[in-house]
Amino acid sequence: MKSVDPKHVRNFCIIAHIDHGKSTLADRFLDFCGTISKKQMKDQVLDSMDLERERGITIKAHAIALDYQAKDKQSYRFYLIDTPGHVDFSYEVSRSLSACEGALLLVDASQGVEAQTVSNLFMAMEAGLEIIPVINKIDMPAAQVDVVREQIRNLIGATDDEILLASAKAGIGVEDVLEAVVERIPPPEGKEDGELRALIFDSEFDQYRGVVAHVRVVDGEVKAGDEIKFVSSGASYEVDEVGSFVLNMVKRDALRSGEVGYILAGLKKVADAKVGDTLTLKRSTVDPLPGFQPIKPMVYSGIFPIDTEDYVDLKDALAKLQLNDAALSWEPETSAALGFGFRCGFLGPLHIEIVQERLAREFGLDIIATVPNVALRVCKPDGDTVYVSSPGEMPEITREDHVEEPFIDTRIITPTDYTGALMQLVQERRGEFEGMNYLDAHRVQLNYKMPLSEIIWDFYDKLKSMSRGYATLDYEIHGYRASDLVKLTVMLNGDKVDALSIIVHRDKAYDRGRELVDKLKDSIPRQMFQIAIQAAIGAKVIARSTVGALRKDVTAKCYGGDISRKRKLLEKQKEGKKRMKQIGTVNVPQEAFLALLKTNE
Repeated sequence: MKSVDPKHVRNFCIIAHIDHGKSTLADRFLDFCGTISKKQMKDQVLDSMDLERERGITIKAHAIALDYQAKDKQSYRFYLIDTPGHVDFSYEVSRSLSACEGALLLVDASQGVEAQTVSNLFMAMEAGLEIIPVINKIDMPAAQVDVVREQIRNLIGATDDEILLASAKAGIGVEDVLEAVVERIPPPEGKEDGELRALIFDSEFDQYRGVVAHVRVVDGEVKAGDEIKFVSSGASYEVDEVGSFVLNMVKRDALRSGEVGYILAGLKKVADAKVGDTLTLKRSTVDPLPGFQPIKPMVYSGIFPIDTEDYVDLKDALAKLQLNDAALSWEPETSAALGFGFRCGFLGPLHIEIVQERLAREFGLDIIATVPNVALRVCKPDGDTVYVSSPGEMPEITREDHVEEPFIDTRIITPTDYTGALMQLVQERRGEFEGMNYLDAHRVQLNYKMPLSEIIWDFYDKLKSMSRGYATLDYEIHGYRASDLVKLTVMLNGDKVDALSIIVHRDKAYDRGRELVDKLKDSIPRQMFQIAIQAAIGAKVIARSTVGALRKDVTAKCYGGDISRKRKLLEKQKEGKKRMKQIGTVNVPQEAFLALLKTNE
């Protein structure tokens, strides 16, 4: 693949809500530009994971180079980045946007503007990208082109002439979109003869060649044999190979200013090629490209093998997953109830689900995942700050201490018919109303500030059921705020079970404790002795339930005679059960942990 004049280069991405047709439109671009043969063509060709195909979502961003012959008879090089749509992967979207000059805003003609559409649009506008609005699926029976056109006009102020109509599946309007990319998206600005500066917007691990860094070259050029360094860490390597993505990696002599491609330099860890970092030549001193932030996990969950012999296999599996998912973090953890496992950090609830499914599917592991919880901050009066990622780490809280939890800015877009029910749901979850605005006569956007911990339980399921599937949710981290949080400890026969303990708001502690002990009572099998299940805050028990003992009629063989004979046998049985309770252990089945996740139903 030869280099082209930078004036004929266009870098752009596709942003949209889940299931609005991003990957299908990318397929049509590949088809139209003749990038791949019909034999190679399949649905969602850029989605390489089976999980992405089955769920119909993009989990990883994917880049590809296309050569397009425009109507002006000029040949153009397009670098397209297909981005994820789900809020949990918005970090990847933000990095992809910083590697582009333009974005196609794709909106489904039957579903209209949705929450993540708005979120990704705002991110693109903040990055200074040229926005090209496209209404997709115009051939669907339920398409409401005029209504959606009005929503886009209200959102970004575009005229009807600027809004393009297309059907990615049927191939309608695809050429018009490609021509708009040529005409409206500016060519990259960069110093061709300047010192090398390249942005790492993604990375992956190849078991034969090491880490593959996906880069956008802003200034200068990079070629095989160059000594490069990472600005954030200062680590330096020699470049083995550079090239472009044309479905597969295609080797090139150099990557120049404005181009998107890959760099191989013998890196062994994906974490070395941090997403958002700046690459430069080893002896250069350049200013890093703006916007680099280390990935911070927002939600934590403990992952334990059901069979303790699988501990080493689980450790290896997490290490391999981390090679292709730099956002996943983990460290060893020990639980009295579950044995040895790992405390893992994730970007959000969907990220947890994807990792658990990949562990089961790709590595064949049976695991138990504890209740997800958010990262908390305990501020001491002497100025010390303690970060807490699990209930077991929660220190004793004094009156002078205060606990802070992450809050989020939440956007919910819903048909107006469900507004009242959804507002009540959010307010029950400690949401603070920020405002509302109507996108059109039938759809409204609700803006709330609420704790992140309130949406990782079952909030999304309730949102969908209350709105019959029409409401959409999006959020971004706002910051930490002080909250009256307490540790709710679960005890079985007076012994604390750390894996079942949770951190809740004090106002909800009694209700959550009551639900918890009732669920556990139904999940824990009966023993020969009575089991007391208690939920406590500190030394104060706030809820209790009892699993009754299995009974054996020891007096069945006594018939007639004095009552003292029966009493003697019952006293003997009572002493035996008391001794059994002292030395007996209560095994907590996996169903008990699942019951915890299903409270509030």
